[in-house]
Amino acid sequence: MRLSKEQNERYQRHLCLDEVGREGQEKLKTAKVCVIGAGGLGSPAAMYLAAAGIGTIGIADADEVEVSNLQRQILHGTDDLGKKKVRSAKETLHRLNPDTVVHTYPVFVDAGNIMQIIKEYDFVIDGSDNFETKFLINDSCAAAQKPFVHAGVIRFQGQLMTWVPGQGPCYRCIFKEPPPEGAVPSAREAGVMGVICGVIGSLQAMEAVKYVLGIGELLTGKLLTYDALRAQFRTIQLPARAADCSACGEGRIRI
Repeated sequence: MRLSKEQNERYQRHLCLDEVGREGQEKLKTAKVCVIGAGGLGSPAAMYLAAAGIGTIGIADADEVEVSNLQRQILHGTDDLGKKKVRSAKETLHRLNPDTVVHTYPVFVDAGNIMQIIKEYDFVIDGSDNFETKFLINDSCAAAQKPFVHAGVIRFQGQLMTWVPGQGPCYRCIFKEPPPEGAVPSAREAGVMGVICGVIGSLQAMEAVKYVLGIGELLTGKLLTYDALRAQFRTIQLPARAADCSACGEGRIRI
């Protein structure tokens, strides 16, 4: 899919990168990325995907924009209060890059709809804010053999890891099961610095772009953590895939 004259101008800073060039930009143009959650993580991730020239972005979220979202969810503004987040997200992304096709899913992602949502996409971004959905995304992507990037944020800290079929452990290999209800405070309870969402969500977008282009090293088999108060990134080498993992192990559910 060739680039138009306007697109050549828009992506000029990409085209001069040896790792991208015209061929890479055309790959981005044909790529499809699904963002689950149009909140703190999904906002910067989706915006940088659109800015980078990803051709199709899916956004899944059932919530409406509230004033407390605006401290970190940069897809939305004050004028969007009361709108469905997916509508606000689509409008923002089209203002940023009208060439990007945005599909919206105004639903809570659950076991009954997630496979239908992710099936057409090349890569999935986990922008959810609860453990139940994170495990659901992991298990569904493993079953569908869809690469995805997990992330989580709380207070001044964030983390992310990427799973690609056949490469390293999945989220369930490492964390096994969701913690008991109430055992871990949510960001609503403990707070989160909005800028942290921008840092981690942008890194999620970068993982998607690297995957599409086939460049660099993905965070497969690694957990990247960021502590803003100490200005410190740390890369933790994860253990090998668990052979008995119910999501990606030998006995996993296959579709």
